[in-house]
Amino acid sequence: MTEPREGGGKDIRQWADGILAGNRRAIARAISCFESGDPRGVKLLKSLYPHTGSAFLVGVTGAPGAGKSTLVNRLALHLRKAGLTVGVLAVDPTSPFTGGALLGDRVRMGRHALDSGVFIRSMGTRGHLGGLARATREAARVLDAAGFDTIFIETVGVGQSEIEIMHMADSVVLVLTPGSGDAVQVFKAGIMETADLFVVNKADREGADKLVRDIEEMLHLAKGEGGWLPPVIRTEGKTGRGTEDLWSGLKKHRTFMREHGLWEDRRRSHLRREVQTIIEERLQRLLLDRMDTSAFRSDLELVHSRGSSPHRMARKWLSDLIGGKGE
Repeated sequence: MTEPREGGGKDIRQWADGILAGNRRAIARAISCFESGDPRGVKLLKSLYPHTGSAFLVGVTGAPGAGKSTLVNRLALHLRKAGLTVGVLAVDPTSPFTGGALLGDRVRMGRHALDSGVFIRSMGTRGHLGGLARATREAARVLDAAGFDTIFIETVGVGQSEIEIMHMADSVVLVLTPGSGDAVQVFKAGIMETADLFVVNKADREGADKLVRDIEEMLHLAKGEGGWLPPVIRTEGKTGRGTEDLWSGLKKHRTFMREHGLWEDRRRSHLRREVQTIIEERLQRLLLDRMDTSAFRSDLELVHSRGSSPHRMARKWLSDLIGGKGE
């Protein structure tokens, strides 16, 4: 398939048709398009969006070194044996030299490299906070439209800023390891409320039993969404132990959400936040454009000389951006 060069309607439709047909080259170029901020991405997404919404989006977060990648690879193998297709978006720190993902696709592909039922893409954060790349949501929609049954979104790490994944995924898995002190940080940061399932990975290590008990004690003090009590699952990424239990837990969470009317509510909440973010970003760009004008500088000088106030100036310029009364 040839990538459209001019972005005409016919070219975009052909590009979208390639993605819908599962053309890997078309999928890869679409994700690159969103990563680079190519304006064709908006038109492409318009064609793809009606075909999205079927994939199961699973967020996997945890501290660096917790074994997230190994665990996701194990899950991918398990799902492939069950006949399901898998997409993986692995968000990595950005290389200061190339601007791309620091770990890269080839390190992660492994035995999946020749499997047409698995698509793995590393994405650099490019300075974007929150443990996700700016184009992660659009990349997930591309894979969704391409027909992948389950899409795993692996974040950079865990911390207060990592809560962003809960505003994108249908289910969130938090991976912890014995002896790392992760649990204490998780409890302090309030991340308990963001996870739907807890995984104690490297469960063969000393301290695994204590970590499981600590998590379970904390969970009984917090109420899950709609009464859901997140399970604590032991896994060993290197051997694959617990992989089946983890997938079973994910399916149970999906079923619980659907049976209690929470599935669509969560997705509506995600869309609300996404639209809000898009509006905020566009308003910010409009404001930045206007701040480089003589009129803005003149008003700023008026504030500086105490002829006006910062709040009054802000209301005036907000009115200019969105209409309404400046006062």
